[in-house]
Amino acid sequence: MRLKVEIAVPESHVERVIDALHSAGAGRVGQYARCASWWPVDGTWLPLPGADPYDGEVGVVQRGAECRVESVCEEGQARAVLEAVRAAHPYEEPVVNFLPLYEP
Repeated sequence: MRLKVEIAVPESHVERVIDALHSAGAGRVGQYARCASWWPVDGTWLPLPGADPYDGEVGVVQRGAECRVESVCEEGQARAVLEAVRAAHPYEEPVVNFLPLYEP
């Protein structure tokens, strides 16, 4: 099963995250590799006590510019993709969504 991978990341780290996706085998579409898209989004978060936020401070609601990166991977690659993204991502707790794709 193919999965869509969605990641919220600061623009400064978009290429680094796309490189990590590629290194873990994500982004293959037919005879093409490193396939991904990204666009700017607005994010919000509240660092809780014990957090070590990349941006903002504990107990204060934050809002900021991020980018949404999307790519694809095979289900069997998901663990490696997740680990690669976490290693490349600056956030303490990056949001990485894996969504099943319907392919008729």
